[in-house]
Amino acid sequence: MSDIGELCEPARARRSGGRASRVAERSAPLAENLRPVRPGLPGGQYRPLTEAGMARIHASALDALEQIGLSQAPPSGVELLTGAGAIQGDDGRIRFPRALVEDMLAVAARDITLHARDPKHDLHLTGTNVHFGTAGAAVHIVDPERNEYRDSTAQDLYDAARITHHLDNVHFFQRAMVCRDVTDNYDMDINTLYACLSGTTKHVGTSFSDPSHVEGCFDLLHTVAGGEEAWRARPFVSNSNCFVVPPMKFAEESCITMEKCIRKGMPMLLLSAGQAGATAPAPIALAIVQAMAECLAGVVYVNAIRPGAPAIFGTWPFVSDLRTGAMSGGSAEQALLTAGCAQMHRFYNLPGGAASGISDSKLPDMQAGWEQGITNVLAGLSGLNMCYEAVGMHASLLGFCLESLVLGDDILGQVLRCVRGIDVTGDSTSIEAMKQVCLGGPGHYLGSDQTLALMQTEYIYPVVGNRMSPKEWAEAGKPLLLDRAIARKNSILAKAGSQIDPDIDAAIRAAYNIHFK
Repeated sequence: MSDIGELCEPARARRSGGRASRVAERSAPLAENLRPVRPGLPGGQYRPLTEAGMARIHASALDALEQIGLSQAPPSGVELLTGAGAIQGDDGRIRFPRALVEDMLAVAARDITLHARDPKHDLHLTGTNVHFGTAGAAVHIVDPERNEYRDSTAQDLYDAARITHHLDNVHFFQRAMVCRDVTDNYDMDINTLYACLSGTTKHVGTSFSDPSHVEGCFDLLHTVAGGEEAWRARPFVSNSNCFVVPPMKFAEESCITMEKCIRKGMPMLLLSAGQAGATAPAPIALAIVQAMAECLAGVVYVNAIRPGAPAIFGTWPFVSDLRTGAMSGGSAEQALLTAGCAQMHRFYNLPGGAASGISDSKLPDMQAGWEQGITNVLAGLSGLNMCYEAVGMHASLLGFCLESLVLGDDILGQVLRCVRGIDVTGDSTSIEAMKQVCLGGPGHYLGSDQTLALMQTEYIYPVVGNRMSPKEWAEAGKPLLLDRAIARKNSILAKAGSQIDPDIDAAIRAAYNIHFK
């Protein structure tokens, strides 16, 4: 912005108030509705599936549910599903008649809000509204200064949440890494939940490693919320629940956790994460079919527990590099899978989420940039409500990088600007500004009133991205992008404190074994 200001100065010098006051005015925070990008911009411009293609995928998913069904439901799930109208065969598999699926789709929750502790961060999942955030279960932290990977800790998770709290284009924080320094599984679930909540007031997503841990974690949630009634009024945490083990099997313990969480008022992410060519079929379309079938079974399950319970249709099929079988989360095929799933979410008119922004690169380098950029922009343009794993993820979900989280905020800003598209109005197509410049004017638009008025509302500028000329870059000491990301990370962490009231924090630390400071 300062470069533009210098170029425009001669044309603006005669205006009253002085350059400093104009720069200060432009630097002031914009009202939410005037920002060039913001959470919940509508996407949907990109449609890799035709209408006929979506109908065919839906029909095949119903065939799979009716003819193949899912195995290994827990006894409580068998009772719920058969009570709703599903059929358990002699082979133990639960099969779903078409009419049952259609009936449950009719009562499934739509246009839901994922609440945040701070209402300004609420996520309204309706239509093609797009939101980006973290997710995953990385077991390592990426240290780009030393080019090393190390075990992730509760402190790392808390730091990631604190950084996310200060990034405009990362709209929610779902658990992004495993607290590997916490050896007791119950303590790990507690620390995972509390590190996220301590770091940010944005919506949080978490998982539970065992159904028996749900009660203690909800006690903590009620303490933070100010009581169970306050929690149920605005549930600010969702459960990322891998209720299925592809292909077409229920995950028994996760299903029991899901039942408990739904009854306690927690929104559910119904997560199906098959890997094309491994645990899902290799054809992209058939991988989508399996994901649809598995999540449609989840819709029946959720609404058999409580009709209209808030749930996100979490079709997350991943891609294999078929030469090796290794996951390839940054591939073009992954971008297509995610975009196709987003279209199917719209086909059902259900709030949906999928993976985007994963990098197979081990470090925040050029490969990471193209992988994160391509997969996120197609997810956004396809109108995916919840774009999970959008920032920070490396090595196909094995490593999380705090510096990449910061860099990803810049990427997402550019992605959201693409999602917003081009505003075509009478004002934006009027030739009056052209007349003023070309007919007796200065011959350029640098200092025009229109240009100055649109600098903040039409254009977005990177925070760490470098747009200097080569001469300016050399004069500035040839700063590197990673150095700028490290500096911003350190600046945020130096000022970002806990988002929990000190008295509540003290009570929680007295009651639980908290591993981060």
